[in-house]
Amino acid sequence: MTGLDKMKSQILDEAKAAADSKLSNAKSQAEEILDKAKAEAAKTTSSISQKSEAEIANYKERIVSSIDLQRRTKILAAKQEIIAEVLDKAYGILKTMESSAYFDMLLKLLGRYALPQEGEIYFSSADLERLPDGYEAKISGIAAEKGGSLTLSKTGRKIENGFILAYGGIEENCTIKAMFDAKRDELSDKVHKLLFL
Repeated sequence: MTGLDKMKSQILDEAKAAADSKLSNAKSQAEEILDKAKAEAAKTTSSISQKSEAEIANYKERIVSSIDLQRRTKILAAKQEIIAEVLDKAYGILKTMESSAYFDMLLKLLGRYALPQEGEIYFSSADLERLPDGYEAKISGIAAEKGGSLTLSKTGRKIENGFILAYGGIEENCTIKAMFDAKRDELSDKVHKLLFL
């Protein structure tokens, strides 16, 4: 082999060695980049998976909460409906109670609302016709106990039941319906305690 062939062979061997070294370095760098990319991908996948699991858990929690709220709302509506029915039935019973019990109840009501002034008491035409004997004297007695006086009006008012007290142009509606309406919240609370607690 001539000197030129040796030089060519040596240059080719050096070039091959340099190329092999560069190729080996490139493969090593490529594997390093690939390993980093795989690690990043695994990290990102884990993060996405955790985030998805958290979102799913949050969504489930919101659904359970929403269902519970709907259930409680329906139960509350049902309870309010039952309470309203009980109050309506109680009002119906009061409207149809026997005369002596009805007029005794009105006297108790008068005892609560009579004022120590001069006034007038009004009943419905139907109640005026069926007032028990001596009832006007009982009304006067209750008014006197309160330090006032009441005159029984002989003119019937357009009311269903109960009475209206008038003191100096100011009227107090003491009909059973007005009493029920005024005490509806309080009565509802009492019925709720009796039925549901």
